[in-house]
Amino acid sequence: MRTINLALQGGGSHGAFTWGVLDALLEDGRIAFEGLSGTSAGAVNAVAFAGGWATGLAQGRDPREAAREKLAGIWYRVSALGSLGTLQQQFTRMLWGGLPPELSPGNFIGNAWRGLLSPYNSNPLDINPLRKMLEEEIDFGAVAAQKELKVFVSATHVNTGKAVVFTGRQLDARAVLASACLPMLFQAVEIDGQAYWDGGYSVNPALSPLIQECAAADVLLVQINPLTRNHTPRSSADILDRINELTFNASLLTQMRAIDFVNQLIADGAVSHARCKAVRVHRVEGGAALEAFPASSKTSADGVMINKLFDAGRIAAKEWLERHYEALGHRATVDIRRDYLDDTRMALPYPAHALPRSVGRGFRPWLQRLLGRG
Repeated sequence: MRTINLALQGGGSHGAFTWGVLDALLEDGRIAFEGLSGTSAGAVNAVAFAGGWATGLAQGRDPREAAREKLAGIWYRVSALGSLGTLQQQFTRMLWGGLPPELSPGNFIGNAWRGLLSPYNSNPLDINPLRKMLEEEIDFGAVAAQKELKVFVSATHVNTGKAVVFTGRQLDARAVLASACLPMLFQAVEIDGQAYWDGGYSVNPALSPLIQECAAADVLLVQINPLTRNHTPRSSADILDRINELTFNASLLTQMRAIDFVNQLIADGAVSHARCKAVRVHRVEGGAALEAFPASSKTSADGVMINKLFDAGRIAAKEWLERHYEALGHRATVDIRRDYLDDTRMALPYPAHALPRSVGRGFRPWLQRLLGRG
């Protein structure tokens, strides 16, 4: 049995791909789970996984099967909403931040209206179909009470722009709503007098809780926002799609740079702090399967598309297990420098292996700030 942490990206209905990945991992049975960190749709998948797991434990059932059932129930409910009438479908699109056609980015009149309207007057009742689903489907008390899984959900603090992580007793339906709150569609989610928006603006997903709060050194990222595209977008819709992808991947690139830098310091003997462990990064991504779906389809709740994404996720996870299972606990299967680093990285000003131990200890406050502990 190999233990891993799961990092789940947000990406609207494309989160059904993540559902497929999780379903295959749970079915396989050879992997134990310690931490789950999710943002937006990734947060929904994380709490569904943990909610089913906790319910299964409480009922004396196999928690893996209970988690699979809960994830399926959530996504079947989403796809069922997509088969309703026109008005209900518009509310369903709002589940993942979709706009009605007359307010679409490519519509000139829609753009003019979007400049005048905010969710405080276009959606004064703050209707959000995700709220009811979370309250009815997830037992957040059971999630907080169980001790096997550590669950972290990220949102963006509106006033400061900083990422905020909800966990334990802080993690409830409001926290997940905050993590998935796109500000042009929904009013900011108020928690203890503070306003929050979608976590993707600040961290997508948060990796530092999995590093700081979990013992396992293997982190499996389920990435549904592609890093690269082979063609330069030219239509307004394609340009906006690519801007969305870049925006919601920016924080991931930053976190990966930090992980690589700390891993390098540890490998070179520049740090010896017990809390600074080398992190082994792994990734399951959609590749060509997800490229077949434009970013604009993230707002769709079409049942056929959701099932295709689920199947693609299961296939990707099974292929990953076949190729990389034996690497768990031993080595990373992602080349961070090749895939995530760019020309902004800076080399150490001196050979790290030549640093005296006193210098290594002197890095401790800096590393704490780097990993968000300061």
